[in-house]
Amino acid sequence: MREAIQFTFIALGIVAIITCTAIWPAYGFSILGVLIFGIGIYDLFQKKHTILRNFPVLGHMRYLLEMIGPELHQYFVENDTDGKPIDRNHRTYIYERAKLQKETHPFGTELNVEAENAKWMKHSIYPTPLLTEAPRVLIGGPDCKQPYSASIFNISAMSFGALSKNAVMALNLGAKAGNFFHDTGEGGISEYHLKGGDLVYEVGTGYFGCRTEDGNFSPEIFKEKAAYPTVKMIEIKISQGAKPGHGGVLPAVKNNEEIAKIRGIKPHIDVISPPGHTAFHDAEGLLRFVKQMRDLSDGKPIGFKLCIGSKQEFIDICEKMVETGIKPDFITVDGSEGGTGAAPIDFSNYVGMPWEKALVFVVDTLNGYGLKKDIKVITATKIFTAFDIFKALCIGADVCNSARGMMVALGCIQALKCDTNKCPTGVTTNNPALMRGLVVEDKWKRVRNYHGRTVNEFLELFAAAGCNTLSDLNRSYIFKQIETDIKCYEEIYPPVSAGQFLQKTSL
Repeated sequence: MREAIQFTFIALGIVAIITCTAIWPAYGFSILGVLIFGIGIYDLFQKKHTILRNFPVLGHMRYLLEMIGPELHQYFVENDTDGKPIDRNHRTYIYERAKLQKETHPFGTELNVEAENAKWMKHSIYPTPLLTEAPRVLIGGPDCKQPYSASIFNISAMSFGALSKNAVMALNLGAKAGNFFHDTGEGGISEYHLKGGDLVYEVGTGYFGCRTEDGNFSPEIFKEKAAYPTVKMIEIKISQGAKPGHGGVLPAVKNNEEIAKIRGIKPHIDVISPPGHTAFHDAEGLLRFVKQMRDLSDGKPIGFKLCIGSKQEFIDICEKMVETGIKPDFITVDGSEGGTGAAPIDFSNYVGMPWEKALVFVVDTLNGYGLKKDIKVITATKIFTAFDIFKALCIGADVCNSARGMMVALGCIQALKCDTNKCPTGVTTNNPALMRGLVVEDKWKRVRNYHGRTVNEFLELFAAAGCNTLSDLNRSYIFKQIETDIKCYEEIYPPVSAGQFLQKTSL
């Protein structure tokens, strides 16, 4: 946006010179000639830009257009269905629901319903009555003393620091008003998270907000934070889909004194979390850490989040659950399509299992070891619409989270400047001049509206499918185009029966 403003001023300057030249030709052409000659001489002798040395004056046009290239592409080049990471149709879907605008779409679908990987749901000619209240999901296994009743749609992990304080406050107030939870992200609990909304307290590899001076986990500080009344669940972040195998990244430009104090680190330095935990190093260690956190939090639900890399490592965790009897209350499954404010491009593009296959694998493995009945599965990658929720629950998830969807509800325009502290909408910056544009008193309502409208549309899909309870949902409701064939997900991913792997082992 800053570059676009610069371009605008340059363009206005050029228009002003042309206007002056038209009114006062002698003076105008003289000034214009001197200006062009000066720029040309500078370009010929400067050594930083090859284009300008070879094409003086004319070469500046490339840099002027490059300044607003992303805006030109987003607004004039890409169509409604091919924008990345989030296409225009999905962004419009979120904006309209957040602003309580129209929920209808004219003239039919813009999607190619015959395209490879096209997906749709099964409906019934005998729809069930629309539920008056959205179903909720109780999270908490046999060892949990304080189970939590969760909405099927919530705010995924985003830290204060990655987001502005205004964004965090608006999200939390929206969660409070809509009765859904707000995941803190790995940056710790700030005062801006404490506006009354239910929290999932995420603890990452850096242990921000509950760390010792040398960067290790502090049970004492964690116990204090876990006791906050609004902290309903605790999530151990093992990895995230946007950068699996890599620690979280907070650029130095965003790490101010306030954020550093909350995290327990030095300000104005790049904050790169360790890629792995120091509190545990294997499957049994992870489960012992789950138990430790459950004890320290007086029995609140404890879970962990991961992007699947090695299938065997997750199988090892399940086998240790059976062996030790220690189970998390929930597992959050992220996919390699996950979003983030800052990540190395190779990690975003080439590391981690895609969301759909990861969710199927986790659900089937838990079922195969007879563990799914005690463990809820949360999923959190590119969940934007009611159909996204419906599909995820049919595959086997119990609860859905959204990060980028909630950011768009706040006003994010996908400017792709999250890691620069120059976010034009004030969502991912701590620059006061930009942050002031995000008015908390208005934006929290949009978060609540987006959640409420999306859940209501899920209930309409739910009724159209002829379902009465969430347990009715299964993979037979979702279909996919594969080359010239149409297959339901039950054929593509045959579900694993409860205890199937244990039966094989006993044989």
